[in-house]
Amino acid sequence: MGTKGREVPRVVCCAIPLASSSGKVLVITSRKRQDLWCLKGGWELSDVTLERAASREALEEAGVRGNITRYVTTINSPSTTYHFYELEVTTLDKDWLESRERKREWVDYAEAMKRVAWKNELAQGLMLSTLAPRR
Repeated sequence: MGTKGREVPRVVCCAIPLASSSGKVLVITSRKRQDLWCLKGGWELSDVTLERAASREALEEAGVRGNITRYVTTINSPSTTYHFYELEVTTLDKDWLESRERKREWVDYAEAMKRVAWKNELAQGLMLSTLAPRR
């Protein structure tokens, strides 16, 4: 697969939006494929930190406001470097930048794992979150 024409892998900063008190994860649909659920992330050159990028992406793509509470992991693939952060949700905007293109839903950990299983890196990041069952 490689870097898809880029000299270096792209950087994606993912927020794992949590409601820790209820043990829920907020998942969101892909904009291109409404049948696929994700933990959204991205990166822009204007982002000063990885944490800021994860928080900004959560707001733009899911209308999520909250606080980054924990660095989870970094996962490297041939084309992308993923950085995962837990984000404790304080509020959800009723209308947000991509609200007409996406759906969002609170689900428990097991359901979130089922929904993101199509993308190995998302599943790996979620497996390392504080909501994951301890072995």
